[in-house]
Amino acid sequence: MTRAFFVTGTDTGAGKTYALCAMLYRIRQAGLSAVGLKPIAAGVDTDGENEDIAALRAASSVVLPEATRKVYLFSLPVAPHVAARDENRPIRFAPILQAVDHAKTLAGERGALLVEGVGGFRVPLSEEGDSADLAVRLNLPVILVVGMRLGCLNHALLTAEALAARGLPMAGWIANSLVLPMPRLQENIETLKTSLPAPLLGVLPPGTPDAPEGAENHLSLPF
Repeated sequence: MTRAFFVTGTDTGAGKTYALCAMLYRIRQAGLSAVGLKPIAAGVDTDGENEDIAALRAASSVVLPEATRKVYLFSLPVAPHVAARDENRPIRFAPILQAVDHAKTLAGERGALLVEGVGGFRVPLSEEGDSADLAVRLNLPVILVVGMRLGCLNHALLTAEALAARGLPMAGWIANSLVLPMPRLQENIETLKTSLPAPLLGVLPPGTPDAPEGAENHLSLPF
C-alpha cells in the first residue's frame, strides 16, 4: 500500500519544498520509490516552469505526467486565489484529488507520495474552501515543516492546533534551519519537541534551497 503524506509549513518561506525534496531522497535511500506532488503552484520562469514543481520532479524517482504534476499552475507569484481569479481558473478540489490518486498509483505499493501544500496551513483557495479544507479532503497524515526563525514557536503550535481541530494526525515535523541562523536554535527545537504531538523527523542544517540532495542524511522516515 502506498504511503502518502501531506506536507505543510508554518508559513510561506518555511522551506517546505526543500524539506520535502530532502525527504524524497531519504525515501529513495531506503530503496523505495518516491513521488513528490505540488498540485497548486504560482509563479513561472521564462520557460513556463515553476521552480518548486521542477525541484520535486528532480527529487522524485517516478516522473509524473505533466497533467498530474501541474494541476493548477499559475503564472504570477501571488496568492493562489488571486492568481486563479486573474486567470479565470477557479481552483476545484476534484482535479487535485484525482491527481493525488493517480500519483499514488504510479508510486506503487513499494512507494511513498508526498503532497505539498501552498504557503501555510490556511491559505484561501476558492469557494470550495482553503488549503486546510483541501487537507481534510485528502485525509492524509501531515508532516509539518517549521522554518526555524523568530516567531516559529507560535506558528508551529497554532498549526498543530489547527490540524488537531480538523482531526488530521501529525506524522512528524521537520526543523528547517534557514540561511540566517536563529539565536538559541537548539533551545527552540527542544521546546517544540516537548510541545508538538509528533516526533521530530530531523533538523535540516542551513543550506542551499535548490540543492537538497545530501540533506536527506539528517532525516528519519515518517513510517
